[in-house]
Amino acid sequence: MNPLKKLASQTAIYGLSSVVGRLLNYLLVPLYTRYFSPEQYGVVTELYAYVAFFVIILTYGIETAFFGFSQKEKSNRLVYSTSLISLLSTSFIFVAIMFFFSENIASTIGYPSNQDYIKWFALIIGLDAVSSISFAKLRALNKATRFALVRLVNIFINIGLNLFFIIYCPYVIENDLQSLNFVNSVYSESVGVGYIFIANLIASCVTILMLAPEMINSVWIFDKKLWKKMMIYASPLLIAGLAGMTNETIDRILLKYLLPENINSSSEIGLYGAFYKLSIIMILFIQTFRFAAEPFFFSQERQANSKKVYADVMKYFVIVLSVIFLIVTTFYEFFINFLGSDYHDERGFIVVSILLLANFFLGIYYNLSIWYKLTDKTIFGAYLAIFGAIITIVLNLILIPMLYMNDAGIKIPMGFVGSAIATLACYFSMTILSFLLAKKHYPIDYDYKRILLYFSLMLSIFIILHFTSFTIIINSVFVFIYLIVIYLVEKPKKPINATPELF
Repeated sequence: MNPLKKLASQTAIYGLSSVVGRLLNYLLVPLYTRYFSPEQYGVVTELYAYVAFFVIILTYGIETAFFGFSQKEKSNRLVYSTSLISLLSTSFIFVAIMFFFSENIASTIGYPSNQDYIKWFALIIGLDAVSSISFAKLRALNKATRFALVRLVNIFINIGLNLFFIIYCPYVIENDLQSLNFVNSVYSESVGVGYIFIANLIASCVTILMLAPEMINSVWIFDKKLWKKMMIYASPLLIAGLAGMTNETIDRILLKYLLPENINSSSEIGLYGAFYKLSIIMILFIQTFRFAAEPFFFSQERQANSKKVYADVMKYFVIVLSVIFLIVTTFYEFFINFLGSDYHDERGFIVVSILLLANFFLGIYYNLSIWYKLTDKTIFGAYLAIFGAIITIVLNLILIPMLYMNDAGIKIPMGFVGSAIATLACYFSMTILSFLLAKKHYPIDYDYKRILLYFSLMLSIFIILHFTSFTIIINSVFVFIYLIVIYLVEKPKKPINATPELF
């Protein structure tokens, strides 16, 4: 099977769970933004930012190490069992610590009356960390269908419980329906946004139960020597993961502390979190691609034409990202209507556009990053991520409180607009530096001309449409023209037969 077709088919199956799931979760955003104020939604956004950090810490790069060592070691089962036992042990210790210090932690982050949030999130993080290695095993064995099934069940349970707690239960109470006694036994209005976390926790529990066969059938042997080798390989990835998560989430944490007291920081975080959701389509594709690409890249390593395959993957990846960018920015008014009226902020379009462009470069960076994984130079991944994290933190510290003149002539802080700019600067810088390092350590002859052509044309169309007031039909025509250009450039050329000599 053609390697690109194989990657595409695997991406499609992984994408089924990710695309369907993310789109359904995306539909929860209108629910949250209509039932909860920006301030309440800001609590959700902030706490999930903390969660993202701890998930990285608790998985400590062992997932990627699993893929690498599964190719090297004689026994894949031993690699899996060692990884599983390691994650089970560390997750148990983490959950125990979080439960014991839940009151202190809740007070430290500003939610002294919500220590239950800390316990719920501890369990979510621990369960997700343990499940990650079983998901990795399914990916390594090319069991994309089972992978997708488990994730879809998780997603449907999560969404179903969100609808139950946020819509159904209040409706039953308000209208005094027959199921009132049952609802009163499981629902309390005082929990509020906490039901978002409870739904997530229950879904994570079900996921663990569904992955139990993979765990039970493990050899349950812990190879200390193998574990040490895996940790040496994974430790730079942990640093890279933490630095990478800093790039993704630190802005939502810093906004709380860098905005002036006269500005409701929770409300601003809620707005920013909602705008971030509007770039979900691009993030979705990148994450879906990564599920399939990581084991695919490792499997292609020993093939004679591997670098040609990597180059082709990059080109088509850029094409998809550019199309997503144009669709979301061109039809922004359509996407913004998914959010509640309290979230229709004038800063929305520019922030969403900047975040889309930032994630465009992040996607390219993920493609480029294969060079240090294939060459076992994972330390460079840590260096690159730390480099990006420094840029992110410094620019957020500068830009969030920086004053500018709004349309009303009032000086206000840049706030989350500055955070979006910092995100773009971070991912762009990391992409450029990774590209330069890749040329030295693992050179790949990418199709630079076509990649630059598509990127330049994408930006040109964006600028034209942004500074004009064309109708939606004209805007659609521009996007259609872009697709035609791609088709004409990528269309296979028919061989030209030389004219035979007559004399």
